[in-house]
Amino acid sequence: MDVPIRNIDTLRAEIARLKESERQQSVAISNRFNSLSSLLSTIGSLFPKANPATGSKGFFEQDIVSLLSRILLPFTLNKTIFRNSNFLVKALVGVVSQKASKFINEETITFVWDKVKGLFSKKEEETPEHRGIPALSETY
Repeated sequence: MDVPIRNIDTLRAEIARLKESERQQSVAISNRFNSLSSLLSTIGSLFPKANPATGSKGFFEQDIVSLLSRILLPFTLNKTIFRNSNFLVKALVGVVSQKASKFINEETITFVWDKVKGLFSKKEEETPEHRGIPALSETY
């Protein structure tokens, strides 16, 4: 409230109003943290809940790879590629990598690993012996 203070009485009234507001807020905060269950529910409300309608999982229902990528991806990018960047760039990298980390899970890591293994196994199959061509030591 923007009440113009013109004399000592309005100043005292405003101080009394602010003290009452402070008392009400301190009571509300103490009620929020007065027992262990209310403290745990307050901490639990910081983490997103599972939403079956959108298909999103809760924070603790993710696999270990997803949880680690939420921490390691921004940390790694800010310590390597964006080492000499300013605060805004590092904050933006943190936000974008948090959003990107939801796509990193055990299934995608396994898929990429299988593709990489497939590339190396194809190179092994392309040696002359595997194509039916005799090796040089066999022709002499």
